[in-house]
Amino acid sequence: MFMSDDISMKFKRFAVLECKGSSRLYEFLSSRIAEDTKMLNLAKKTREGQPVPNLFFGAVHYLLMKRYNHPLAGFYPSLTEQPLPAEKAYPAFVDFCQAYSEEIIELIKSKIVQTNEVRRCSYLYPIFSRISHMTRKPLALIEIGTSAGLQLFVDKYSYSYGTDKIVGNIDSEVHLRSEIRGDKSLLNPLPPFDVATRIGVDLHINDVRDTEDYLWLKALIWPEHGERRELFEKAASYVSNQTLSLIEGDGVEILRFLAAEIPGEQVICVFHTHVANQMPVETKEKLLEQIKEIGNRRAIFHIYNNIYDAKLHFDYYLDGQESLNSIGETDGHGSWFKLVF
Repeated sequence: MFMSDDISMKFKRFAVLECKGSSRLYEFLSSRIAEDTKMLNLAKKTREGQPVPNLFFGAVHYLLMKRYNHPLAGFYPSLTEQPLPAEKAYPAFVDFCQAYSEEIIELIKSKIVQTNEVRRCSYLYPIFSRISHMTRKPLALIEIGTSAGLQLFVDKYSYSYGTDKIVGNIDSEVHLRSEIRGDKSLLNPLPPFDVATRIGVDLHINDVRDTEDYLWLKALIWPEHGERRELFEKAASYVSNQTLSLIEGDGVEILRFLAAEIPGEQVICVFHTHVANQMPVETKEKLLEQIKEIGNRRAIFHIYNNIYDAKLHFDYYLDGQESLNSIGETDGHGSWFKLVF
């Protein structure tokens, strides 16, 4: 059970650490919710283990996207071309939450935050390229917390990193731009790589061909982030026409089984972006133990954040040797990154 003071602090941190400079609407609403007992009592019904502000705002956004008729929609850049000032949104927000409290409670008790941020592939692409160069083998991608599996097609998108040079699949309609901070020479050359297996695991799989799942994923994208929505729509359109193995279940529990099914001529790459912040400590420890156990038998790479800290980690077991590395920092939405191999 959440304590109101705990949830209040979550909204305060969300406003300052995550929304500031990125979403004026969510920054303002979060700061006001943090001081409003009634709104905090509503938000505390969020499913345990979930990031409360993200899920709460996602639920409201979802209902607005479903055309629930209310003046609050006029403050959302995702729903109107000329949004009203964010600083005047709170009375309408409270009124909406009171009017549709039952619908909001149903959503925050049943849904989970599964932002499928395809632009994170911008920093995954050079990492997988390096793995391919190190091993000279096709890759077997296993994504834990895959949601709809958009990141599993990292090799099928095109990329640019602050110049006119495009890498990846130059014919792709999904073009991802990201800023490289620090040493840019580490990404040159950036050869393509072969992906032989794509497996995604999640407690709840989202099917982008399903109207409700598609809408929920869009609702998790912050109102001001039009480019993120456009990239999601393009990636979802591509993935909806591809063959992909998506498994509903606990990725940590079934990792050994999945690894055992990967042919020896492929190199296993387990990755997850930002999902570990929803894992209990014992689950994180079990995941790391299983990676090491598999690494005692064959090559395996593990790319992740939010187990020890927010930094990007690149661990691997190759030729019987363990290598544990913190390799950089990334923006949560993939708009910039810094890698140090």
